[in-house]
Amino acid sequence: MNNNEQYIGVFDSGIGGLTVVKSIVESMPDENIIYFGDTAHVPYGTRSREQITQYVLNDVKFLHKFSIKAVVIACNTADAIARETVEKKYSQIPVFGVVEPTSKKAALSTKSGKIGIIATNATVNSKAYEKTIHKYNEKTEVISLACPLLVPLVEEGRFHKGDKVIERVLNEYLTPLKEQGIDTLILGCTHYPLLYDIIKDIMGEGVDVISSSEAAAETLKNELSSRQLLKATKGSERKYFVSDNAEFFEKQALIFMGDALGGKVQHADV
Repeated sequence: MNNNEQYIGVFDSGIGGLTVVKSIVESMPDENIIYFGDTAHVPYGTRSREQITQYVLNDVKFLHKFSIKAVVIACNTADAIARETVEKKYSQIPVFGVVEPTSKKAALSTKSGKIGIIATNATVNSKAYEKTIHKYNEKTEVISLACPLLVPLVEEGRFHKGDKVIERVLNEYLTPLKEQGIDTLILGCTHYPLLYDIIKDIMGEGVDVISSSEAAAETLKNELSSRQLLKATKGSERKYFVSDNAEFFEKQALIFMGDALGGKVQHADV
């Protein structure tokens, strides 16, 4: 398998990373993809830095068993906490995250200079978004909010409009941000794009809601193109692995991605 035909390796703690896969498929439909969801340890956002780093290294080690041309950390928490560690250990493979492209997009698009971020506890505590946003726009006011209930609810399939539980939780989280007058909201967890429609309804037309998944896929495509690593042939192969309960994961994945899944979900011991 030549470099262009190799897989893009993508990982997350659970189903949320599929939002990145979906964005990759939409922009690069012929790319081969290996996805790993560490569902045995979801969510990462409530874990210690040391534990998150160990999980991430295990995830990349699993992906490295395949012929991969790039690694995508499709998890804001993992990216914020452990990206530098991954880059040092796997320096021969380009590593892409979600924090950098999303921060840049938000920093350059805000008009009021007030950006809101919703994310996991670990991502908020890392201050990775604030640091990266200020690199592109140092005058921006960044308001971060940890939303620990969202990932478990999404993992249970509660991400549809009309679900009273998720709508109530989101209203309680988002109302204070809305009242502070932000004009840009970063969905700082790859699970959150599944809630995009509900979030957009709550925030209203005056707030630009930025998906870290879409921003990550855009950057990945540009970088692979500049490195001449885009796949030139038609047709793709996609493989999905999880560390726990493949049947449940596949059921939820099909609800979200439908035919775009393009492959079966298998259990993997990591």
